[in-house]
Amino acid sequence: MIISTTENIPNKEITAILGIARGSTVRARNIGRDIFAGLKNIVGGEIEEYTQLQAESREEAMQRMVDDAKRMGADAIIGFRLESAMIMQGAAEILAYGTAVKIS
Repeated sequence: MIISTTENIPNKEITAILGIARGSTVRARNIGRDIFAGLKNIVGGEIEEYTQLQAESREEAMQRMVDDAKRMGADAIIGFRLESAMIMQGAAEILAYGTAVKIS
């Protein structure tokens, strides 16, 4: 599956627009990560536990978007975007979306 942030794909023709493909996940922090993050907050620097949690969340949301596009019969996703939103204290949603298309 080709995924592009642009509206077209070089050397490919978009033959059909199939709709919006989306994937999301909601992740919550856990007490173990919070303890280490609290300690890191005192001394400063990257909070690697949260960086890893965010990376895993992005990958899961993107995979769900790809699965949605495949269900539509897409060859590619254009206009790919990621968004995040706080759902509640300690939990955030990551949303991946783009336009599912057929290409030749």
